[in-house]
Amino acid sequence: MDLALSLRGAPYRTGGASPAGFDCSGLVAYVFARNGVTVPRTVAEQYRIGRHVRRSELEPGDLVFFRTVSSGASHVGISIGGDDFVHAPSGSGEVRVEHLTSTYWSRRYLGARRIDESAN
Repeated sequence: MDLALSLRGAPYRTGGASPAGFDCSGLVAYVFARNGVTVPRTVAEQYRIGRHVRRSELEPGDLVFFRTVSSGASHVGISIGGDDFVHAPSGSGEVRVEHLTSTYWSRRYLGARRIDESAN
């Protein structure tokens, strides 16, 4: 999770997948690729891989998904442990850490997935 945390402050950019600018799924793809794991590029595709993880069983590196602009998974972040996750939200304009239990995110929480090298 050190890499994901080191990217805090990187700007939001629609379609972005590099430190020059990230969207949410681009951040996930970038972090996982740097750790030797290839994941799909879109939120919807990322939501279909790995295995379901209960919220009470989240570990650093698990993907957390939210309903923000549609009924299905439309936003993703990376759990960094406890109540925290790192993500690239368009609203704040930069990669940041937030709490799953915040009012905004807890209302939109959809589920979590654990991805490993077998996801390739």
